[in-house]
Amino acid sequence: MNPKRTRREFIGGSAATAAAGFAALANPGHAAAQSVGVKAADLPNLTIKEVKVYITDLGPSYHSLNGERGELVSIVTESGIEGNYTLGNRNPTVGWLDWAKPALVGKNVLDVLPTLCSTSGMRGTYGLNGALYTPPGTPGSRWQGGNTFHRAPARGNGSAFDTEGVGGGLMTRAGGNWPNWYAAAADVCLWDILGKAVNRPIYKLLSGGVGGTKDKCIAYASSTHHPAIEDYAPEAAKAKEEGYKGYKIHPGLGEHTDSKSPIPAYVGHMEEIKQVRAAVGNEFILAHDPVQMYNRWEAMKVGRLLDELDYAWFEDPIRTTDMEGLIELASALDLPLHVGEFLYSISDFADYISKGALDVARLIADNVGGISGSMRVGLLADAFGLECTPHNWGNTLDLAVHFHLELALPNAAWFEVPYPAELSDHPYFNHKFRPDAEGYIHAPTEPGLGYPIDRAALDRITKRIER
Repeated sequence: MNPKRTRREFIGGSAATAAAGFAALANPGHAAAQSVGVKAADLPNLTIKEVKVYITDLGPSYHSLNGERGELVSIVTESGIEGNYTLGNRNPTVGWLDWAKPALVGKNVLDVLPTLCSTSGMRGTYGLNGALYTPPGTPGSRWQGGNTFHRAPARGNGSAFDTEGVGGGLMTRAGGNWPNWYAAAADVCLWDILGKAVNRPIYKLLSGGVGGTKDKCIAYASSTHHPAIEDYAPEAAKAKEEGYKGYKIHPGLGEHTDSKSPIPAYVGHMEEIKQVRAAVGNEFILAHDPVQMYNRWEAMKVGRLLDELDYAWFEDPIRTTDMEGLIELASALDLPLHVGEFLYSISDFADYISKGALDVARLIADNVGGISGSMRVGLLADAFGLECTPHNWGNTLDLAVHFHLELALPNAAWFEVPYPAELSDHPYFNHKFRPDAEGYIHAPTEPGLGYPIDRAALDRITKRIER
């Protein structure tokens, strides 16, 4: 057999894996039951009995990495299984209960889960992958004239970018009904319930071609945005000593500690890049993520230095909406571009992949439909022979969601650890994400999301429960 596979053979094999994964997402109840050798009808009663939100006081010492405001979603079945996820992960989700009661209560998890986040997110009218038609004057709707109608997501019925004051002025390229943080939060809870129903962690139920055999991911330290150039090299060296196998720079102001006259930020960032490489040596994995900070010229200048110093990737160098600029950078630079945190549907990813505007698909589960939508994006990338890197940046449950994706997908290898790791510790979770002596984060063994809530700690800080 010829050890060299043609591109067509490679893509064909990856596409077969993707097809199997998509099929499992279409019937997750069957996949879950099959994983424990029973029929779906033998599972506990998964009719949704109640939805509620724990309103907690996280305390002044808690530092949220993703905008969490102390709201913990709860979906409970007739059989007493509870699924949880935190709200406010990067974006406000006002009125989640108002959306969840009619959308979820009285329905079975096995019926809701396959369809809740199944849309491509493509632009559409009158129900075609987008918002359904609602006549003028309907409560909660905004009629914008002509034949174009956008449902107001203040109750979770459409893209949150259609709500004034939400989304930071960003726009989803494809239109349609993504991002929908209401449905994405519910999707995570429903997967948590399904895993608990069969006593298995979620990643073992997801069909990404790995078959539940991957049980660890290699860890890299991901910095916060520091003000001074000199802050990064010592931190990278410390992370290396602690066992991390890589370090990612999130550049800040790009100024020297004792600077008396400011310099352009990108110039300071280039100095950081040099200092960090010198501090950790040539064999340590390094990456650079300016979070869309540069213009095209600055990104090219910085990118060429990254190539010269053998950095492993360049993440979100320019605004994601500048597709032509990304295509130019991807073509000119040797190191791969990680892009996708600011893409909001599988159709957007398909557009960027097909046009060569990214080399690695980066995703945030909350933005693309929770676990279900993220698996679709990851499998799409795999079908094109591309790596996928879920975004691990947040609290315990947020990291857990993305970890399950990394464990399930065949094209994901890294676990991003916010650094220092204490930043992701949480008041009502005992688990702390830390690499082992070989630099790995190990898979959870508990069912569902895999990291049980410390109920006594949750009770102590719960101010009220909204139902």
